[in-house]
Amino acid sequence: MLKIALSGCNGRMGRVITDIVAQKEDMKVVAGFDLNAVKLADYPVYSDPLEFPGGCDVVIDFSNVSVTGHLLEYCRRTRTPVVICTTGHSAEQLALIEAASKEIPVFRSGNMSIGINLMMEVLKKCASVLGADFDVEIIEKHHNQKLDAPSGTALMLADAVNEALPYDAKYVYDRHERREKRPAHEIGIHTIRGGTIVGEHSVIFSGRDEIIEVKHNANSREVFAVGAVNAAAFLARQTVPGLYHMGDVIAAK
Repeated sequence: MLKIALSGCNGRMGRVITDIVAQKEDMKVVAGFDLNAVKLADYPVYSDPLEFPGGCDVVIDFSNVSVTGHLLEYCRRTRTPVVICTTGHSAEQLALIEAASKEIPVFRSGNMSIGINLMMEVLKKCASVLGADFDVEIIEKHHNQKLDAPSGTALMLADAVNEALPYDAKYVYDRHERREKRPAHEIGIHTIRGGTIVGEHSVIFSGRDEIIEVKHNANSREVFAVGAVNAAAFLARQTVPGLYHMGDVIAAK
């Protein structure tokens, strides 16, 4: 039985993961961590992970970047692998994640969808073939409650494209103050926030007289929850510290 501690258990994604795990016979959420320490399911909830007296095999984090440092402290003290699904980390927080991965298995991804991760491979192929002859623009859409912009997924997609381009692209997030033609060696990243949009990402390659668009729509949060649960099952089996990602999960399958 895989024992899971769920950070951000009372948030939108936390509740979805709780429901998914409840349907499985080989895993169980044994504790929740949430600043709003209200018990909404059949496991205890703690505002501070260090107050949890029990143990678990893996932590799934779908909370807020503000608690990343404290959560990593708990995982390092207890030698517990952690799946970090939260996005919008600062450079300092990313350094803490990197440091923790030297001691324990850490999984981090800007998007937990298998479809998005396959999309990244398609984008690398497009960028390597189309090269400098096509301009690249990324549009991402999310609900009006999302805090970070652009999304971690949009940056993941930009990095995948940039990795395969024959030049080092500059990421541009705003052009409203510019009065000039579009420079060739840049990737435009545009953010839309509204309503209850779960997640939409489009990468557009615009060339002379033709356009190629690669798009992914997430129609429910369950897509990300399933990916997080699969990542937790994978990470709990790892005995070597390191920074793992969705590509490792796909390869293991």
